[in-house]
Amino acid sequence: MQMLWNAFLLAMSAIRRNGVRSALTALGVVIGVASVILMVDLGQSATRNVTEQISKMGPNLLFVRAGFGRRGAAGTRSAARSLERADAEAISRELRGVTVAPAASTSATVVYGNLNYSTSIVGSTEDYLEVRSRSISRGRSFTEQERSEAAPVCIVGTTVIEELYGTAEPLGTQLRIGRLSCLVIGVLSDKGETMGEDQDAMILTPLATVQRRLLGSDDITDIFVSAASADDTARVKEELESLLRQRRGLGPLDDDDFFVRDMQELASALEGTTSTLTSLLAAIAAVSLVVGGIGIMNIMLVSVTERTREIGVRIAIGALPREVLLQFLVEATVLSVLGGAVGIVLGLVGSYLAASELEMPLVIAWEVVIVAFAVSAAIGMAFGFIPARKAAHLDPIDALRHE
Repeated sequence: MQMLWNAFLLAMSAIRRNGVRSALTALGVVIGVASVILMVDLGQSATRNVTEQISKMGPNLLFVRAGFGRRGAAGTRSAARSLERADAEAISRELRGVTVAPAASTSATVVYGNLNYSTSIVGSTEDYLEVRSRSISRGRSFTEQERSEAAPVCIVGTTVIEELYGTAEPLGTQLRIGRLSCLVIGVLSDKGETMGEDQDAMILTPLATVQRRLLGSDDITDIFVSAASADDTARVKEELESLLRQRRGLGPLDDDDFFVRDMQELASALEGTTSTLTSLLAAIAAVSLVVGGIGIMNIMLVSVTERTREIGVRIAIGALPREVLLQFLVEATVLSVLGGAVGIVLGLVGSYLAASELEMPLVIAWEVVIVAFAVSAAIGMAFGFIPARKAAHLDPIDALRHE
């Protein structure tokens, strides 16, 4: 232990004597460790961000939309039919553990006073708020009478309020949606942006209001289905597809004329993609650690050459080869460890700044921090061994003659 402590003191003395060169030597390790930590943390932050954004769309959400899907190369096609409210009612009746909200949506220019704003108009049932994880911050929801009579009432999102009302109170005012005058009875709670789409740039009305007064059709554009738990979404999706194919009279070789999208499935796919990219970027960044190790080896070889006479004196007065080996091995390891410590600090600071700038949740992969630090120390020992061995095997007479 005393020998190791003496070797450490000698290493620190040598590093201080050549401060600039030591700093440049450790720079490769600093960059390598910082890069690995930054890449992994950003990758995990991106994965968390994707998961949180998808969860905002609704718990265990699936949605159904009319349109062709492909079931096989031999499939035949017929004209795609629109979804109907009866489809939503059948899903709710025949599938266990689900909450269903049919919806009809369109885009329209909304006018209040002398201001106008183009936004999404969604008509749905009383279950829409539950299925899409929405709530009303002020005002009220639709009454049963308003839903059945297609009353011209609406609940507005906060983006619509910002664009048309500013700081004014929207409740009790009349909005013009196309040619329809609509009474504002509620305000949706703030949801933010999800997958690049502003969830607050919308107006919610009763389903019949959109169908009769805006679309002039009883068609359904979407059916939102919420499973009881994340484990149920795969089962619900399979049962949904089977039920809809049966209801729409599709044969074994016919293409699906509808889509069923599972948000859990989408989240898993996106998580897998970001994880793969994170691993790839981390592997590329890890190359810097190897480059840093080579830099340490080269500088240590130069140091051995410069200090040949000093090594000869130490051996001549009784220093053992293993003590000389330990001295240079510790010096290389200390350089690498110091570089790793600085790299950890820079990596963590960089992760925080990048996550803040990109507006993502900060996720620190502490296991990667520990591994990166351990690898930096191992690299110092591995690449420092050759110069240390060369120093330990110098002939003392030749070393003393060296100028």
